[in-house]
Parts: sequence; structure tokens; C-alpha cells
Amino acid sequence: MPNSSSIQGAPSAQASAKIPLGSVGVVHTQFLHFDEPLPLASGHTLSSYDLAIETYGTLNADASNAVLICHALNASHHVAGISAENPDDIGWWDNMVGPGKPVDTNVFFVIGVNNLGSCFGSTGPASIRPETGKPWGAAFPVLTVEDWVSAQARVADRLGIKRFAAVMGGSLGGMQALSWAITLPERVAHCVVVASTPRLSAQNIGFNEVARRAIITDPEFHGGDYYAHNTVPRHGLSVARMIGHITYLSDDDMAEKFGRTQREPAANGAYHYGYGVEFEVESYLRYQGEKFSKYFDANTYLLITRALDYFDPAKKTGGDFARAIAPAQADFLLVSFTTDWRFPPERSREIVQALLKNGQPATYAEIDAPHGHDAFLLDDARYHSLMRAYFLRIAATLDVPQALRASSEVRP
Repeated sequence: MPNSSSIQGAPSAQASAKIPLGSVGVVHTQFLHFDEPLPLASGHTLSSYDLAIETYGTLNADASNAVLICHALNASHHVAGISAENPDDIGWWDNMVGPGKPVDTNVFFVIGVNNLGSCFGSTGPASIRPETGKPWGAAFPVLTVEDWVSAQARVADRLGIKRFAAVMGGSLGGMQALSWAITLPERVAHCVVVASTPRLSAQNIGFNEVARRAIITDPEFHGGDYYAHNTVPRHGLSVARMIGHITYLSDDDMAEKFGRTQREPAANGAYHYGYGVEFEVESYLRYQGEKFSKYFDANTYLLITRALDYFDPAKKTGGDFARAIAPAQADFLLVSFTTDWRFPPERSREIVQALLKNGQPATYAEIDAPHGHDAFLLDDARYHSLMRAYFLRIAATLDVPQALRASSEVRP
């Protein structure tokens, strides 16, 4: 029976010293290889591929306590804990997942899967293509959210999980959770969709296109085969990240963090009258862009933003989302944030209205938080209390020791 990857191997003294209370501890990436061909929505097929995963907690006897966490654009399988490879790398949803946390690993067996096409261990454009012995590069097939769900289902099969207690995600991860509930309804008991949408607006597709053009027009892009040139389209990728980052923050949040504060004012607070870094917000965005360009793959960015664009379950039902979601058998929890203008509350309400129209069970919360789209990653007490209560409700239906349920209930 699969156990937590967090207990594989002994942590270094340095890593152990940094493990805070409530952490799943030091975690090791696991790699699953698949030789069964994976048909893709584009008509292409991956003959074989690898998926990087992490797991936390213990799968119970009937494999009913599994929770799949789906990641957003620039995240990965490293959901919680401290990476064994890098003690400074804390899981991107570490405040949500762990012993005594809202998704309590004393109760649940939690799985993070790095999506196909990513650059964090799963097969993607930088991987070696078996047929050529060279990186896939531009030849890597375009992917969809549904393709990711198909691959994740094979991970579940490998681990002996027939039905998830919950599939959960924020932003692009929420789209994957929706897709799970629609395309594999018998395998999802609860669907948790946070700060997400049933489809991108024209504005969002426009942001993605500007970001892609920044990458594709970078002289170092070389048609997507920059690996052979031993270079990276770093400038384009940096600009793409800057564009994206603006959409993740609210106007109020940016005003509070930066306002119109100048980085280094000239004498008497005058402007420099040039195009260097003048304002603090410019410095912040350049820093975020440059940092991102050093660890993320440009082809992966193209693939993921296009998958975002293509996600539209209602396309097959003539635009009727209620008909599209009708096959779902899950209970739904949907959460939005008032200042999220990337995926505003109206989009979550659209999902809720479709569920109510069908008579499907749905819980909805709209959190008044100032942080914009990024609020789903942060520590808002009302948000976390909601998540804790919802997962306690799920835990009450599972075959887990009462002592563990009780320990979860008394945690702050």
C-alpha cells in the first residue's frame, strides 16, 4: 500500500532544523514511468512518458481517503513539505496541506502530480524524445486539461485508487478538478474548485497571447528548439511572467505594496527622466520576471497557457455549461475572492448556477480578501476555516481512526 513519500530517507540535519510544526516534513519526488500509449485531444499520442509525483499521509485499507491536488500554471507536484533536493523549497500549498491543516494528512492520503509538458520532472518539451535522442522542443504535442486528467487517472490506477475522496485545485488546478468531475464522474466524491472558471474570457486569452508573443519573438527562441542552441529565451519569458503577475494581484494590493513610491528618487524627489527602474512596482515585476526565467521552461509556458485557452467543457454542448456538468456525481465546493479580476466571482457563480439548475449539490463561498487571484495561496483565516470544515465533513464519511479525526478537529 503506498505510504507518504515524506518518510522516505532520512532528512539532513539542516533540513530537520527547518521543519516547522504541522509540516509533512522532508519529501522525495517519485517518478512513475508509463509505457501504455496516451492518446491526446490533438490527435497525437505519447507512446511513453514519466510523471513526477509526491504523496503525503497513508492510504487507508479501502483506498477511500485519497485527495488529488491539481496544480496551477507555474507550480508542480511539490504541494507540501520541504523538498529533499532543496531545503529552501517549501511546497506551494504548504499552508493548506499537512498534519492538522485544512487538508489533514493525518486523515487523508494526498497526491500531487506534475502535469505532462511541465519542466519539473514529468515528460515535457525539454525531455529526450525516444525517436530522436534529442529534446522534444517544438515537436512536443499541444496538451489540454483533459489530457492532464487522463494522465492523472493512470497515476490513480497505479496507486490502486478507484475513487478520490476529493479532487481539488486553484486557478488552472480548479479547471482540472472540474474536468475530473465531468469526464470521470464515478471517480470523484467531492470536487473543490478555488478561484477558477468554466472557461477563459477573451481578455484572459488576450493576456496569454501577449505573453506567448513575448516568448516567441525573443531572438533566442529559435522556433522552440533553443535547447540545441544552448540558450534560453529569457527576456521573452521574463516579460511573459511580468504580464501574468500583474493579473494575479488586485489594484488595492498593488497600491498598498507599492503605490507610486520611487525606487531611488533623484535629488529633491525628482524623476530621472529615463526608462530604467523608476518605481518600486517596476523593480518588483522585473525581479519576478527574471527569477521566473531562470527556472521555468519557455515551451512549457506556451503549452500551459494554450491549455488554459482551450478549456471549455461547454463547447461540446453548444455553450450550455449546465448540460456539460450534468454527468458529475460529486459534491462541489466552490470558492472565489472578491478582488480576483483574473477569474472573478461571477465565473464561480456561473458554475454554481449550473449545478443548482441540475439539482446537483454545491456549496459556495465568496471571500472578501484584498489580494486578488493570489488569495487562494494565502493564509486568510475565513478561507482556511471553510476548507477545514469541508474536509472534516469528508473525513466523517471515511474509514479512519476516530483519534485522528479528533486530532484534526482540535487543531487551530
